[in-house]
Amino acid sequence: MDLPEDYKTGFKYFLGAKIDLSKKPFIPREETEHWVSLALKEIRKRDNPVCLDLFSGSGCVGLAVLKNIDKSFCDFGEKENPFLEQIKINLDINNIPKERYNIIKTDVFSNIEKKYDFILANPPYVALSRIEEVGEDVKQYEPPVALFGGEEGLDLIKEFILKAGDFLKEKGVVFMEFDREQKKKIEDLLGNNYSKADFFKDQFNKYRFLRLEK
Repeated sequence: MDLPEDYKTGFKYFLGAKIDLSKKPFIPREETEHWVSLALKEIRKRDNPVCLDLFSGSGCVGLAVLKNIDKSFCDFGEKENPFLEQIKINLDINNIPKERYNIIKTDVFSNIEKKYDFILANPPYVALSRIEEVGEDVKQYEPPVALFGGEEGLDLIKEFILKAGDFLKEKGVVFMEFDREQKKKIEDLLGNNYSKADFFKDQFNKYRFLRLEK
């Protein structure tokens, strides 16, 4: 099985940001780029928006915010040391001033201490029960820790949904990516934790992300 082309090239562009892949993070996907582009339209309407890119990996999501929205600030939350290094590399490559971001080593919200206007999350959500549907090149070369979220793919999603509201400012918003097969179970998880929850399809007409309001 050949190395994925983006790892060979060593980088990928994501909404105007150059994303170095030297530490072999999860390769940014076009489905993610699609929903982040929609999130940017909303984030841009806020004055001096403060954002959290959680499960950050390469840092592509938060970097898209910082590159495209002046006066935005972003914390990057990630637990894996190589990816923490990767985020710093990508911030430097894209010439982001140090006063516009923090990099936080955190397991979900374990070291997060403030509240945000927007939380953007692409958690590991591939279900181990559906591992046969994952491409062999992905299984062989991309980081399992960034892919798999337990038997149903919901282990980290459950924790995230239950806690995210506590880290939102008034009128704060969550955007989170998920697998289309998880929509009903995620609806059941939401309970009364949020005033509004909307599910959206990606450019391939598959349910791919949700938007939550505090």
